[in-house]
Amino acid sequence: MSLEQNADDFLSHLALERGYSPNTVRAYRSDLANLLAFSVEQGETDVTLELLRDWLWAASNQGLSKATMARRSATAKSFSGWLTRTGRQSGDAAVRLRAPRPERALPRVLSRSSMQSIFDLLVERAEGGDPVAERNRAIVELLYASALRVSEIVGIDVDDLDDDRRTVLVTGKGSKQRVVPFGGPALAALTQYRENGRRELLIDAASGQASQVRVSSALFLNRRGGRLGTRAVYAVVSELLSRVPGSGPEGPHAFRHTAATHLLDGGADLRAVQEMLGHSSLGTTQIYTHVTTERLRSTYLAAHPRA
Repeated sequence: MSLEQNADDFLSHLALERGYSPNTVRAYRSDLANLLAFSVEQGETDVTLELLRDWLWAASNQGLSKATMARRSATAKSFSGWLTRTGRQSGDAAVRLRAPRPERALPRVLSRSSMQSIFDLLVERAEGGDPVAERNRAIVELLYASALRVSEIVGIDVDDLDDDRRTVLVTGKGSKQRVVPFGGPALAALTQYRENGRRELLIDAASGQASQVRVSSALFLNRRGGRLGTRAVYAVVSELLSRVPGSGPEGPHAFRHTAATHLLDGGADLRAVQEMLGHSSLGTTQIYTHVTTERLRSTYLAAHPRA
């Protein structure tokens, strides 16, 4: 069986048997396509340790980041391990493969005052009854209130919300579901959006007739009445964060990072924050303890007379 066919079967295994998300499978596909192209250049038809080492060495000479190198190494290890387990090759070529650890930069975290200025702006924009403004306010309130990923936000259906308990059922990485709480301000924004903005977005804009209301299970809708995509959320958040002083990424993850850090600043238990974020490893959540430590250190240096 050809290396290309093995790669296709491996990707199908990830999607159908392991339940990996489309984005994760897409990343694996990109790395494997690069590896296959490199194997053709080298005249190799099997996955060997030498091939994988040469592949990573060539990538490092291209100036790729440590994070990209680590991801490619992980892809190679996963692919080679699967080939061995399925009997498609006699030994795991990637057992001794090493790659640099990715640099772990501290995430961007907004202050409470910066978050309040964002919410004040969103309320002001939604006061006129514009359905998109009402939707955007609800999105940002929920992003911050529940520390959700952008993929989780756009995947929420109307029936996933429980107003009485103030919780939302979300589907995270690996199709794992969890129930996450949200607060009163988020509930108020969601209620306004569902009662006004969402209905307006469902109405056929061409006719303007209520009889033309579409049917959709999605909570957050685009202007055509369909499920909102991740790019649209990125655009909304990027515009808001561009108004806030400070550097760093301007995507929805900034609100997730901010919420997690504010929870820990407020005394939340690390395990509880891990569960809320949907992290499988506590080590992933601990990045936010580093953030709070750095914030404490910077405050100390700025305020203590003997710092």
